[in-house]
Amino acid sequence: MTEKLFGAVRRWIENDPDAKTRSGLERLLQRAEASDASATEELQRLFAGRLAFGTAGLRAELGPGPLRMNRLVVRQTAAGMLSYAQEQLASAQQKPDSSQESMRSATPKIVIGFDARHQSDEFAADTAEIFSAAGWEVHLFTRPGPTPLLARQVLVLDAEIGVMVTASHNPPQDNGYKVYLGGELSRFLEPDGHGVGAQIVPPVDQDIAARIAELVDADTPSRADGGSDGSTHGGAPETRPITDEARDSYEREALELLDPETYPHRDLHVVYSAMHGVGGEMVTSLLRAGGFTVTPVAEQHEPDPDFPTADFPNPEEPGALDLALKAAEANHADLVLANDPDADRLSAAVYDESASAWRQLSGDEIGALLGRHLLERGPLRPQAGAGAPVLANSIVSSRLLERLCQVRGVGHAATLTGFKWLARVQNMSFGYEEAIGFNVDPEHVKDKDGVSAALIFAEMTASLKARGISLIAALDEIAAEAGVFVTGQVTIRVSDLSELGKVTAALRAQPPEEIAGSAVVESLDLTQDPLPGTQLSGATKTDALIYLTADGDRVIVRPSGTEPKVKCYLEAVAETPGVNADPEAIGAARAQATARLEQLRSSMESMLG
Repeated sequence: MTEKLFGAVRRWIENDPDAKTRSGLERLLQRAEASDASATEELQRLFAGRLAFGTAGLRAELGPGPLRMNRLVVRQTAAGMLSYAQEQLASAQQKPDSSQESMRSATPKIVIGFDARHQSDEFAADTAEIFSAAGWEVHLFTRPGPTPLLARQVLVLDAEIGVMVTASHNPPQDNGYKVYLGGELSRFLEPDGHGVGAQIVPPVDQDIAARIAELVDADTPSRADGGSDGSTHGGAPETRPITDEARDSYEREALELLDPETYPHRDLHVVYSAMHGVGGEMVTSLLRAGGFTVTPVAEQHEPDPDFPTADFPNPEEPGALDLALKAAEANHADLVLANDPDADRLSAAVYDESASAWRQLSGDEIGALLGRHLLERGPLRPQAGAGAPVLANSIVSSRLLERLCQVRGVGHAATLTGFKWLARVQNMSFGYEEAIGFNVDPEHVKDKDGVSAALIFAEMTASLKARGISLIAALDEIAAEAGVFVTGQVTIRVSDLSELGKVTAALRAQPPEEIAGSAVVESLDLTQDPLPGTQLSGATKTDALIYLTADGDRVIVRPSGTEPKVKCYLEAVAETPGVNADPEAIGAARAQATARLEQLRSSMESMLG
């Protein structure tokens, strides 16, 4: 057993193009071969499997071996994607369809972007080299940038593949790899065209993962020279650089989203945090160009892969906005905005007069505020598809936006968790998920976009301020119109990922008849039941359970796809007297729903614990 492990390590070392991870493994192997038990245990951990490629691409801690993010894993992944794409494009060219004629002589394109994390630029260059050597037209950003900028460029160039090297809001030691499909490849795999420019969904992720595994098992070289000295093929890959013109173009298009005639007010002071990520330059530029006053959080403005002020650089994490809130107090600001490190998510905080303190808004609250604003404005740019505009959110997000759309007679859709599904909603004019992901411009970006969302959130806030309405009061207005919806979560941790399915399996075996004293009147098992208004398919099956109670509560239980924990999403509701309801009545309804939420929390902790 040990010799088999040592053989796998030696083969990895032979193929590893990175001198740093290669030498580290060599030292570890030497210690293990000298009967160092701790070194052998470390090698066993590093080689206990392979980093799974899924709909989120890759994401893991940096380090050597097949279970970490490193240059060899990235090159193997790129080689597997290339092989899969080549095969699918060949099949597309064989279709007796005149629309395919133009691609028979066209060179397929890939667009590659990267953030400022450790080794992001190296992983991007390795991907470029693999595809360039195969004759693809490779477009590579010249410097780090936000994820939505890469997503937009996939559409601009009508590229077959987009790759963004980022670990989003993960800790500093992590990195990751997001994959988008577009162009003829996407249109061949999804003929309805709704997935062009969006992240991959099943079964594409499994097919790519299988191809990666085939190449690894066959020991296919993933180094351009196939050698063992760690060098590449002697020069940079042939690429077409994506310069700052792409940034400038994105900013021009984002500013077009503003409506200075109907919403001319710009008296708004924003404190903004880039969370040590790549959004600072673009977001501050856009807000200032839009006419707003911006004070960046200096300690967090420049990209820094070590995230010195945020061990977990997620704006939702407790304490992540402390520096921004301190700056807001000092500068008498109206609004705090923050992106996560790759700028695809947006967080916001406002001063709550009733509490005499700043309060961070939840993703559902931001979604409701932006949703109402866009219901009043309509789609921010003309939509390509026929039909009435639709607002959408993920199923684990609040039902408040759905109710608001019902009240106003506008279409609404709920999708599985993840923007890869929201991006495929036909005629979507706005979409959001409770994990602070928002898209106000689906025509140009098929993913969440914290940059343009920040601009429109500032427009909305300035307009409300001019009318003497705070964001807290605006939430009360929404509650008066659509009711009170209060959300929360319970998280159950397990010892490892293999135990995740046991929690939902136990609930399937013995479904709850009541939750917190209220009878379960409807339940959905998304492994066999479709979401309302959709059709069940292999791609949309997911391990999630939904329970609705007689009191109007909703409980969703879903294993995490990346962490050893089960998430339980809770929502309690309370009706309000109507649009003329006074603040006291709204407050009473909110208190009622909040108390009910705590009952749900206690009940589910007991049930799942």
